[in-house]
Amino acid sequence: MKKSLISLFVAAAIASPLANAQTVNLAEAVTMSLSADPRIKEREQLVESARALLDEAQGNNGLRISANVFVGLAPAVSGGFYQNGATSGTTPRSDGPFPGGLSDWTSLQFSIIKPLYTFGKIEHYSEAAKGNIDVKRGDVRISQADTVMDVKRAYYGYLTARDSRRLLEDVQGKLNDALSRVLRNLKADNGESKQSDLYALQAANGMLAKYHSQAQAIEKISLDGLKLLTGVGLDANLTVADDSLTPVALPKGSLTDFENTAVANRPEMAQLEAGMRARRALVAAKKSENYPNLYAGVIGQANYASRRDTLNNPYVYDPFNNAGLTPVVGMKWDMVQDVSNAQIAQAQAELEALNYKTQFAQAGIPFQVSEAYNQVQANYDALKQLADGAAAGRRWMIASLADFSAGLEKADKVADALKTYALTQAEYLRTVNDYNMDVAQLSRAIGETN
Repeated sequence: MKKSLISLFVAAAIASPLANAQTVNLAEAVTMSLSADPRIKEREQLVESARALLDEAQGNNGLRISANVFVGLAPAVSGGFYQNGATSGTTPRSDGPFPGGLSDWTSLQFSIIKPLYTFGKIEHYSEAAKGNIDVKRGDVRISQADTVMDVKRAYYGYLTARDSRRLLEDVQGKLNDALSRVLRNLKADNGESKQSDLYALQAANGMLAKYHSQAQAIEKISLDGLKLLTGVGLDANLTVADDSLTPVALPKGSLTDFENTAVANRPEMAQLEAGMRARRALVAAKKSENYPNLYAGVIGQANYASRRDTLNNPYVYDPFNNAGLTPVVGMKWDMVQDVSNAQIAQAQAELEALNYKTQFAQAGIPFQVSEAYNQVQANYDALKQLADGAAAGRRWMIASLADFSAGLEKADKVADALKTYALTQAEYLRTVNDYNMDVAQLSRAIGETN
């Protein structure tokens, strides 16, 4: 019974890391990163902030309530109905209880105003706020594109480093076999190997060891970057689904097709259009600040002093003890002419600056597409040539090792064959990585986010 329990615990301990392991392909890694990246969430919150600005602009068309209430002191009354504290009329009162005849006084002034017409202020500021929302949405799309590029860079970089490490370990094993043979021959002093053979193979071994260490470091760094981007955490057990690095499909379409797609789809173009719309609205809003606001509403006030009695006399007004309410229709200016003109000039200049930026973007985006397109074509042709070269290098290596085993080849030639194959195959892997990233860059340049 105890043995059975121990076996279960051991099995559970072995299975636990496997159960927690997570394997993802590139599409899954991109999806996870788009959901986890805090940079995207930051941009999304800025969109919400822009929406709040729109609500603020539109809210200025609603009721405006102003109220002020305070407690103070009412002075002693002199003259009129009262002379020297004595009643001289028909309405009694008493001063105090504070020194000097002061008494308490509570006052309330309030107004409820509804704008009727603002000469376009609310409409123009609202339109500017809507354009700002679209600009912030474009920032979200740009941040998403940045994340996709980071994920692809980490994913392809990991596959490249892993395949390079495997390649170097394979070549290292064959080199070790050759080294062992040379050492045996030198120890036996049978004349089949020379000391220079040992030095040639040891030199090649040092070079391979360097590249192997670099590949291991890049493999670890790339996988950690992928863990960070996908949000699983650096301590998570994450693996990739691809067994090896392979070139992605060559994008279909002409350069002109890609350039037209970019102009239509790039978030920067949509941002510039939205920015122009917002700036034009802002210029119009600043100009409308020179005009008044028409409004209707209700204003009123109430004052109360506990030591004073209400005077029911239309000819006598006591500012410390009264109440009043009236509907109003009015017109209100709130501007400083010189400041308003400066604000208009500033908004107009910013609009013109954005117009020049748009002109540059319309020329620069096609250039970015052309650059990425030509890089894709160049690396696509290069990797086909390198694939043939790497295959020839491997045949050379195998043939040299076979001849060396048969005593027909010198060690320095074997070392050259090993190094040439390793470097050619490593260069092929690097070119595949560059090609895949160029395809990713082309997708981004035409406005695709995946």
